[in-house]
Amino acid sequence: MPDKPFALSAKVVVRDKEGRCLLLKRSMSSLGNPGRWDLPGGKVDAGEDLEQGLLREVAEETGLTISLQRVLGAAESESPTKKVAYLIMEGSGESGQVRLSSEHDDFTWVDRHDLAKIDLAEQFRPLLQAYSRMDEQ
Repeated sequence: MPDKPFALSAKVVVRDKEGRCLLLKRSMSSLGNPGRWDLPGGKVDAGEDLEQGLLREVAEETGLTISLQRVLGAAESESPTKKVAYLIMEGSGESGQVRLSSEHDDFTWVDRHDLAKIDLAEQFRPLLQAYSRMDEQ
């Protein structure tokens, strides 16, 4: 059987001025990880610049304007039809109030050190647990 194709998804740990991290609760009707906490971001469109795609996704999902600081790491998941490679960035909220799209039912701002206690989407747990224990950069 041939390998499944890869899709690229970009996600971001958005930090507010107090250093808290934004998490979004996936809609219960979501095909992937319904009801679990997730990071803002999503699939980069074909031919779209990675940074612009991530900024677009965050604006669509949250209404926020953010800036990107650095790459935190990578993750992967698999669905029945494809594998998804995630590039995970760190960024800062610059302006706006959180306004959720229909993809999510709720949001919360969490202290970075509490990320390991949250019911996160499985593919992000290892990276965010390590991030919760890192010293501030």
